[in-house]
Parts: sequence; C-alpha cells; structure tokens
Amino acid sequence: MVFPPPPELPSCTPPTHLPPPHRFLLLFVCPFFWWCAVFTQQPTDVVVVSGLPVTLPCSIPGYHGIVLWVKNGLALGVNRDLSGYPRYTVVGDHDEGEYHLHIQRVDLSDDALFECQAIQAAIRSQSARVTVLVPPDDPVISGAPVVSLRAGDPLNLTCHANNAKPAASIIWIRDGEVLSGATYSKTLLRDGRRENSVSTLYLPASSVESGQRITCRASNKAVPGGKETRVTIDIQHPPLVNLSVEPQPIMEGNMVKFHCSAKANPPVTQYRWAKGGSIMKEVSGDSYEVMVDHSFFTEPVSCEVTNTLGSTNVSRNVDVYFGPHIAAEPQSLQVDQGSDAVFNCAWTGNPSLTIVWMKRGSGVVLSNGNMLTLRAVRQEDAGKYVCRAVVPRVGMGEKEVSLTVNGPPTISSTQTQQALQGEKGQIKCFIRSTPPPDRIAWSWKETVLESGTWGRYTVETVSTEEGVISTLTMNNIVPADFQTIYNCTAWNSFGSDTEIIRLREQGGRQGSPALLSLHLAVIIGVAVGAFVAFIVLMGTLGAFCCTRAQRSKSSPCWHEGSASVTMTCVCMPAFTDSAHYHYLLLLRLHLLHAPLLHLLLYILLLSSPFPLQTLSYRLVKDPELVLISLRIMLSSYICNGINL
Repeated sequence: MVFPPPPELPSCTPPTHLPPPHRFLLLFVCPFFWWCAVFTQQPTDVVVVSGLPVTLPCSIPGYHGIVLWVKNGLALGVNRDLSGYPRYTVVGDHDEGEYHLHIQRVDLSDDALFECQAIQAAIRSQSARVTVLVPPDDPVISGAPVVSLRAGDPLNLTCHANNAKPAASIIWIRDGEVLSGATYSKTLLRDGRRENSVSTLYLPASSVESGQRITCRASNKAVPGGKETRVTIDIQHPPLVNLSVEPQPIMEGNMVKFHCSAKANPPVTQYRWAKGGSIMKEVSGDSYEVMVDHSFFTEPVSCEVTNTLGSTNVSRNVDVYFGPHIAAEPQSLQVDQGSDAVFNCAWTGNPSLTIVWMKRGSGVVLSNGNMLTLRAVRQEDAGKYVCRAVVPRVGMGEKEVSLTVNGPPTISSTQTQQALQGEKGQIKCFIRSTPPPDRIAWSWKETVLESGTWGRYTVETVSTEEGVISTLTMNNIVPADFQTIYNCTAWNSFGSDTEIIRLREQGGRQGSPALLSLHLAVIIGVAVGAFVAFIVLMGTLGAFCCTRAQRSKSSPCWHEGSASVTMTCVCMPAFTDSAHYHYLLLLRLHLLHAPLLHLLLYILLLSSPFPLQTLSYRLVKDPELVLISLRIMLSSYICNGINL
C-alpha cells in the first residue's frame, strides 16, 4: 500500500536553548498536548553495503499519534504497518514513542532519502541519506584459469569487475608484486548507479614464464580487501630437442647409442630418425643404437620431434676414427710433352690424415696436398704415380694413376745382338711411343723394309702393354751380315727416333782358321813391302829433321811413367784429334821396344774384315794415322838405332 505524501509539516525539535528544568517541564506537559511533541532521535545519513541490514532511528516521546516513514517523498506506511515493504520494519518501544525503521538486506532500491513524520504533531525529522555500496562481482580473467601462450608471443590479460557501486578499482599481482602498466576503463550501467570496470595487462614475452600465476584483484568501498581471481600462464612451444651420442670418440665398427631428449608443450606426438637425409623407417622412439662405420663421420644422424605446434630437427655427426677412404678418385692423364700435368686426389679420414704424392719406384715426395702439378712434363716423367693417405695409428690407403706423355718415339734395344752363321737370326727393336708409332722401318745398305718379306729378310711388328716390338728376321746368316749396320727408325706425329744395331756371331767366332791365316799372310806381306818402300824416304826426311833439331836449343821429350825417351830427331806434324789419339797409342806401343811387331799388328787390325768389339779400344782406318806412325818409328830408328 502506497500512501500519498503527507502535507508539509514543520519540523519540531526540542528547544535546546531552554534550561534543564524547563525541558523537563516541557516533556511533562507535552504528552497532553500533541502540538508540543518533539524528536529525541532522528535518522541520519548512513552508508551501508548492499545485503547488510540498517536501522534508521526515530523517537517522539509522549506522542501517540500517526507516524509515517517517507522514502524519497513517498510514505511507506502508517505507524508500524509497512506491509508493502517486506524488508522494512518499524521497531522500538511504542510506549516510549520509538518508531525506528529497520531495513533488512539493503539493496540499491534503498539508496534514497528517508524521513520520519509525526502527522498530528505536524512535525518531521531531518532527511537522512542512505547510501548503498555494491561490491563488484567476482572478477573474471578472460581465458582463465589457464591462459595458453605460444613461446615468443607477448601476454595480454583482461580482467572484468562488473556491477559495482562505486566502480571497482583493479590491480594485477605476480609473486606478491603489483604489476604496473595496465590500462583501465569503466562503464556506467543503465540503472545509473552501478559500473563495470575493465583492466588489460600487457607483458612482453621476455618477462613471462610458463607456470607463473597472475592475480587480478578488484576492490571498492564495499569490499576494501577486494576480490581476487588467478590465472596460470601456460607457455606452449614446439619441442626443445637435445641429441646425445655415447660414447665418443669411437673406432669404426663399434656400437654407439643416440638419445633424443625433448621438452614439448603440448606433449610430443612423434619421433622420426634419419641418416644423411634419408629417413630410417625402422627406427622409432627416443633412442637409436647402431654399429658405426666411416659414413657416420660425414653423414649426420638427425632426430625430428613433433607436437601440435610444430617440429624440431637436431642432427649430430659421430666422431668415428677410421682409416683413409677415397673421396675423389684421381684420374690417369695423357698430355703432350712440354705441357703441365695436374692430378687431384681427395681422401677422408679421422683423425686428420696426411697425403703424399710419389712416383712409383721413387721415394721422393712430390706433393703433400690433394693436388700434384708437374710442370712442362718430359717423356721421362711418364709412369705410375701414387696418391697415399695416412691416418696416424689407424690406417693407410693409396691410389695409383698413370701419366702418359705424348712425344717422339723412344727406342731402347741392345746395340749388339747375336746370331749363328748359317742359321736364322733376329734383331729386335723395342719402341715406346705415345701416341703409337705411325711407321717403323728397318734399313741396311741400300735396303729399306717396313713390313713383310724381302729376300732373306722379314719384318714383323707386335704391340704389347709396354710398347711395340719390331723384329727383323734373317734366314741363313752369312758372314757379311756380321759386318752390316742395321738401322731401326720409328716415327709418330711428334717426331722420330733411330737406333743402330749390329749383329755379332754367337760364341765370339771371328771367321774360319783358313780364312784367318790367309788374311794374316797378306797383311804381313803388305807391311814388309810398305816398310822397305818407305824406309829410304823416311830416313832422308828423318835425317833432315834431326839436323835442324840439333841446331836448336830445345829437344822435345816425353815421359811415360819411369821410362824416358828423347826424341831429338822427331818432327811433330799437325794432325786431327782422331789421329792424335792413335798417335799416342802407337807411342805407348813403341815404348815396349817392339816397334816393328806393333806396326805389323796395327796393319793387321786395320786390314781385318772382322769387327774389333772384343778390344778395349777401336782403331779407325785413317791413312794419315798410318803415315804418322811410320814417321814416328823411322825417326826413332835413325836416332837410337834399329832394334827389332
């Protein structure tokens, strides 16, 4: 029931200026006269938290008339009947004139002006403001209770504190420390009294750790201690992987174990293994055990770990000790003479290896690196070269290559070859040539034969791995064959080479005894005739020479060891180097005091049709030498007397 507002009544309050006896008299008399009723208790302004009770006092001693409570100018009810407001009750001792208004569970509707009125006394109390405070609702953090954050991203938290009067203030707390830098805003609701508050906190990624708890506290006058809510930070990231290998270092052929440990949020969903980039489907889980070889040194083993946010791949090489393994095979070369030859050879090995280049059969180190360079190669540089790698205390390996030098042919054959008279004989010519020879020819006297048969002669050519062998075959060897000079010549695009070969009778025979005797008789006869024919002339010339020599102060003299011969009557002629050599030779023979015997031997040798290879020297058929020899001996005979 709603009552209309009462008429405006004067406010009646006990006069405070009267002395106490007068006040007492007034209180005694007023009960009999309503017009003198006064308030001994009046409502005053009060602040109350929504939900709590409050009592507004009103006392009019001795007044027994109608009392009204007015809220914002509207009467709530007569005397103690406030049936229209179940939370409102008029309490107090009626006989004492107490009309206190008690409000249960104050709410925002109670936020108003209240007064107490005595109708018959036409008085009203002072207005009292009831201010209702409303605490905020429990604060709410968006995403709570766990906020997931990707690693590396900043953190943004938003906290709402709604329906507060006055608006709630919001602070953020981490580990007991109030965080600064949050933004704050509030919004007035439609009732015009309550407000919603919002605070947003920004934290850089560097200051956020997984598992941290951050508190949002909202407070106002209704809840000075505030209300709190918490959120746990869950930083999610792709797997963090560590790949270990044990044991290391290790010799090739031993077992090692790979262990792939991962930290991931969300949890790991898959492990995948690979070696040298090739997936190993047979391997699963977080570990892998295997016997290692040298490939593990150069081909890393990788472990890839996956979760819902992504994958992380980590790889490791194994420190495997192993002997040399060829990485780049050296290649054989064929180059022109005068050009450079460059070989390349690469090895792998662990620990560090040493590389040397050498020519096969030689102990000379040509290079200590992967590359061997030969400048301006010659034909003698051709051959086998070795690239050798050594891993200390582990092993050694080597690779061989060939160097072929393009150049003129090279002929290497025995200059004197043997055969039996009357039998079949052969002369062989060995030819090394790169490129192979275009032409091979045998020549003797006026004959040239490259291949096939001509009379008693046949030429055959055979190719081998080392070179070409050309063979001149002669049927029914005759003595003249032992006196013939044979010429083997080979040509290619770079030039030619020639070798002179002689044929000697096998066993050292120089002819039959009858033929040898005949030649000896002829030689002796010729020698004696020559001696008699020239002795007179040489004597005359010798005498003339000695006469002139005696007139001079000097006399030439030669010394040979301990022997001394004075040649006071020898005229020294000018002669060639070849004649000089033979002149000295005959002079040595003369010192043996058998000049005639040696002269005959010399003539015999010069006249002999057989080769003289069995002697320690070779005499040349030189007419000048014969004349010189005769003159030397004749001069000696004249000066010292003939001693045969």
